Amino acid sequence: MLRYTLMRLGIFAGCLLVVWGLVYAGAFPRGFGDSNFLWVLLLSLVLSAPISFVVLRKERDRASVQVSQRVERMKANIEANRSQEDEAVDQVAETPEQAQASS
Repeated sequence: MLRYTLMRLGIFAGCLLVVWGLVYAGAFPRGFGDSNFLWVLLLSLVLSAPISFVVLRKERDRASVQVSQRVERMKANIEANRSQEDEAVDQVAETPEQAQASS
């Protein structure tokens, strides 16, 4: 997951540099007044999203498999803990009944 995030940030940083250069070269319009940095930032986000979606498809699939495996492992651990608790409760419940039966 960290690798995917870093790759995504890299694509965003590349888009930011390209858009920044194109805005100052005059290929893209500048923002109004002091909003130029915000304009460049938003335009970079809009451009990097579809690029990341296409370029990082395989990496996103790998990350989703890892996340789903972790979720399944956690579910199995929770279920194992739940069954251990049930067994402990059953043993405690049986002990007083056995004591009364032997008396």
